[in-house]
Amino acid sequence: MPRKILVAVAWPYVNGEPHLGHIAGMNVPADIFARYHRIVGNEVVMVSGSDMHGTPTALKAADEGVSPEEIAYRYHEIWSASLAAMGFSYDLYTHTHTDRHREIVQELFTTIKNKGFLVEETQSMPFSETEQRFLSDRFVEGTCPHCGHDSARGDQCEGCGRTLDASDLIDIKSRRDGSTPVFKDTTHQFLTLGSFQDQIEEWVDKKQDWRPNVKNQTLGMLREGLHNRAITRDIDWGIPVPLDGYESKRIYVWFEAVSGYLSATRVW
Repeated sequence: MPRKILVAVAWPYVNGEPHLGHIAGMNVPADIFARYHRIVGNEVVMVSGSDMHGTPTALKAADEGVSPEEIAYRYHEIWSASLAAMGFSYDLYTHTHTDRHREIVQELFTTIKNKGFLVEETQSMPFSETEQRFLSDRFVEGTCPHCGHDSARGDQCEGCGRTLDASDLIDIKSRRDGSTPVFKDTTHQFLTLGSFQDQIEEWVDKKQDWRPNVKNQTLGMLREGLHNRAITRDIDWGIPVPLDGYESKRIYVWFEAVSGYLSATRVW
């Protein structure tokens, strides 16, 4: 009996051209896996696409003085052509700036909201007085409070790998102009990750086919406790939030882009 195999390849940011690291790390292993399962008779769909709404795209656009949409489409075309020319066996390589992806993400957002797993909370976020706007996670950097790495971002430290909030950073500054932002309160929708703590921990604990270090690291993170995370941001590039009063905000890319595996597969 053929098995149904979904191969979900990482979604690249479209703020630059692909290089050998992308090809070797993202595409070659996935393509080998997909081709193997087709050979043995399984039903395979291999999907991915360009992460159009990532903050690196917005940063690149700001640096060039053009719209994020222009940057996103420019590099999406380059990525699409490169992957096709190298012969990777995608069933669908799409992007996250399609009407269908927007509909599916908003549908998922609304479903989660209606089930009570999204709550409104007030959060203190960095605000640039020179640009008169809130700065999302990757628009700021500073020193990591855990390892001292001096170029930690507002969402994660590349030095130690810890997840961060912008308010955690020491000597925080804007990546755009080096100015020191002030913190202002803003209202967002938070995913109640703690609601799933026990279920996820139990599921991971039962895994027998994971590498021990991966399983142990995952359990370690879970046992530190899952906290509510904002899934909206004060930005104008991305998927609109389907809620009254949120017209100037967007669904944040860490929630939206990963939903692309669902939207791409449904489109296929």
